[in-house]
Amino acid sequence: MTTFLDTTLEVRCVQYRREFHLPASIDPTSRHILLEIGSRYGAITMPAELGERVQQRLTQADLAGPVVHHPRARRWTFITGPARPETLSKSVAAALFRLYATVACSGAQVVLPSADDERTGYRTWIHSPDSMDTVPPLESVIEALLRR
Repeated sequence: MTTFLDTTLEVRCVQYRREFHLPASIDPTSRHILLEIGSRYGAITMPAELGERVQQRLTQADLAGPVVHHPRARRWTFITGPARPETLSKSVAAALFRLYATVACSGAQVVLPSADDERTGYRTWIHSPDSMDTVPPLESVIEALLRR
């Protein structure tokens, strides 16, 4: 796990860009660090209890990637490879809906933890972006989620 030594939003955002090669940006209004979902990255958010099982399955398959925890909402967001149109068939979308899991659409933004988020416990890393060169394919995360 990476230890972040920064104290400001700007320093953390630069760290995400330089060390982890994430195209992060700061929203000037909300003062959040954002990762745009699209051609390079995808994301899927689910209840924390399901997220724990999915993370275990991905770890066993050597596919674990970055995961953001939202403790108050009790939800985890997995940063993945981009979504492909054929990934979300009607039956898969219905199964995800029943499990309260949502796939971020292209153009959506995921908020990445800032130093203040981590200090207050508002948003933290379950698995930090140590190696963003490899993120699990969205299809693998969905498969791990839907496996009974």
